[in-house]
Amino acid sequence: MEALDQYYVDKLNEIAEEVQASEELATYLEEEEESDYKLMQEMFEPKIGAIYESVSAYYPLQLIALEKYLLDERFEGLYLPKIIGFTVLRGEINDRYKYILPQDHFKDVLMAICNSANFDIIRQRIGQSVQMGFALSSDIWITNLLNEVTNKRINYFLRNMKKDNYRILKERIAGYNRYKRQFKSAKYLSAVFPTNMSELKILFTSLKSFLLHRLELKANNESLISPIATFLSNEDFQKTDEIVEILCLYANFWELDKDYMAHLSGVFNKVRTEIPDFSEKYLTYLMFLQNSSLDVDAAAENRVSAIVSRDIQDELTEYYNLVETIHTKGYLEEATIEEVHTFYNAHEGRSLINECVRKVIYGYYTRLITNLEERDYNELINLARKSYPVYMKIFGNQQFNQDVEDSSMVYIKKLLKRYTDKRGKDYQDIKKFVASTFVELGFMKEKEVVELFKTRRKKKKPTPTAKEVF
Repeated sequence: MEALDQYYVDKLNEIAEEVQASEELATYLEEEEESDYKLMQEMFEPKIGAIYESVSAYYPLQLIALEKYLLDERFEGLYLPKIIGFTVLRGEINDRYKYILPQDHFKDVLMAICNSANFDIIRQRIGQSVQMGFALSSDIWITNLLNEVTNKRINYFLRNMKKDNYRILKERIAGYNRYKRQFKSAKYLSAVFPTNMSELKILFTSLKSFLLHRLELKANNESLISPIATFLSNEDFQKTDEIVEILCLYANFWELDKDYMAHLSGVFNKVRTEIPDFSEKYLTYLMFLQNSSLDVDAAAENRVSAIVSRDIQDELTEYYNLVETIHTKGYLEEATIEEVHTFYNAHEGRSLINECVRKVIYGYYTRLITNLEERDYNELINLARKSYPVYMKIFGNQQFNQDVEDSSMVYIKKLLKRYTDKRGKDYQDIKKFVASTFVELGFMKEKEVVELFKTRRKKKKPTPTAKEVF
């Protein structure tokens, strides 16, 4: 956990002073009406939310410190219902959908709410979060927490948050997935970078999930460069498999200046020669990334290629020599195709390195098709007729063929929604293309083509009865 930047501390102190000096708080303390507290929420929670969003966007390692700061009584419990939801989802869970480690921060936030003078109002917004937090926690952990709550009324409320249906794994999974969807686009994850081997084993999975989450959200990750570099510099970590995955993420997706690039290159090539089977481990994780929602595009692979020392003769040198040719000369050029063919034949067809090569080519296909406008369908026609057969023959891989077919069919169905005039030139061109090329490629059978272009008859409305008419 990083300390909260003084700029944010000052801003929060200003808000706390505003809250304490506000007429809304004075009225609430005098009248004790829920509507007055809601006025405070409407006035001050957006201000707190703006700070939270700024920290989560640019300095996510400071989020825990920010949330702890908001436990101060001066804030009157404002924004805590949102924070407790974030704490519930941060915890790493096992295949039984139970926390692997006790969630102390969840407990701290919950206890702050329970000890708040405004508990009766705040509790109306935390029920679902507490239920899920308890569902993911162990019975012993919950019992220990309840023993610390001496107020009988609050203790009774918490006991009712233990739902029997969540004792069933199936219900727990469904409830967790429903709950998590509410926070789909929120930047709430934070992490602690390990500093020794014991911390590495405990914290690594959550750290990796955090980094992947930030990349999937396309967040600003500049503030993570220094902590990642420090992590990579740890000589104990440089002997572990965990560093291979961090190197793969960092090298592919972070834009680095000259100094950080030099540091990354030094660590990368050092551990590359020291960790047994480094190339295999690296390519295994690279393939995971290629199969994920992240885009391992030419820019990503060129970043890695720039740090891979060619003095080391291993599969990474071979791989990045090839992909550099693909990205530089173009995957449709004859010279590139010949080089891919030669490379592919020099390795076993189902080898890890060949699978990564297939993903590189498929990446070009799917990016082109995904971004293709309907009016530009001739680009797909040319690609399918000239390029598909070449790479399908080189690879001889059913999964590659299926992936290309799936991407192509998504686009074809989009075209059929756009071009509905069956006598129009566009519709006829698309139909002829699918009927010939897709059948030749083995994507579809003739009967399936007929079914795809079959006219769907609309169901006739029944003739109304005399009674219905009148």
